Amino acid sequence: MSLSFKVLLLVCTLAVALARPVAVGQQQRLGAQAAFDAFVKKYNKNYDSAEERAKRFEIFVENLAKAKENQLLDPTAKHGVTQFSDLTQAEFKEKYLGGFVQPTAAERASALKMPQSKINDLPTTFDWREKGAVTPIKNQGQCGSCWAFSTVGATEGANFLKTGKLTSLSEQQLVDCSKNCDPKDPQACNAGCNGGLMNLASQYIIDNGSIDSEDSYPYQGVDGTCRAKSGTPAGRLTNWTFVDQNEDNIAAALVNNGPLAIAVNAAWFQTYVAGVSCPLLCNPKQLDHGVLLVGYGVNGISPTRFSKEDYWIIKNSWGTTWGELGYIHMCRGKGMCGMNTFVVQVTA
Repeated sequence: MSLSFKVLLLVCTLAVALARPVAVGQQQRLGAQAAFDAFVKKYNKNYDSAEERAKRFEIFVENLAKAKENQLLDPTAKHGVTQFSDLTQAEFKEKYLGGFVQPTAAERASALKMPQSKINDLPTTFDWREKGAVTPIKNQGQCGSCWAFSTVGATEGANFLKTGKLTSLSEQQLVDCSKNCDPKDPQACNAGCNGGLMNLASQYIIDNGSIDSEDSYPYQGVDGTCRAKSGTPAGRLTNWTFVDQNEDNIAAALVNNGPLAIAVNAAWFQTYVAGVSCPLLCNPKQLDHGVLLVGYGVNGISPTRFSKEDYWIIKNSWGTTWGELGYIHMCRGKGMCGMNTFVVQVTA
């Protein structure tokens, strides 16, 4: 760790320590109450009792302080009030996140069934949304099914590349039917709203022969009984592989093979509003959320200070009211929040 980085980290840490008492101080409560009232109206929040509303207000005040801390430590992004600002960090994790174990070197080697893409002559910027390979933002609700949305997004893109037609596919089928486990780790299994892995879900689609359309097997956001045979097969996969952790190789796989299913540490997502997220501290080994990598850009302008970052464009599954209309930009080339450590490429 360089001396300059240590100094910067010390300054930020001291700033955070000084900021918290002010953020939750009595003089801030009137402003916090107005912000909470606006939050309740904007996100159509309904609480069962006055006691529950008062409890959620206190949590909201704490999250205002947390957003200020995150702003100091992630200055190229904008942090503030989101639809999750009335949840504790534990509640947020339980309702919307999961857990991922990074594949071992042996697992990566055994999964490399497809040739790695060439990294020469990659475009400066790239976005699969502009090419018609990405469906609109979806919403997983309070179900830990991010892994299913990530897998489906990659499958939708792969089938678009194969057929030229974009069809919304069924996350609910994966929630209900993909219960397969990693043969090398019997404890790693897909478990519906209790979490899963994109590689296992991709293998399920291959083994099943297809995945149904969203229209024929719509999303419910709860665990259900598998009824795949009653749906309409709309997408297929022939293969999947882990992608090398080198971000140039990830970019090449993205450009040449379609959107990629990835896992990240989403510790900063609860307060993220906009901009390029590039926090000073984000454990790359604590992966807890599956998302979809759809593109990349350069010179992303920070809304809070004059700086620029090259970035990845990542599709989330929390609706359009979160982040940048459902997307987050994360800085590129730094292995940010472990986004390069669990990357699944699929082929239709």
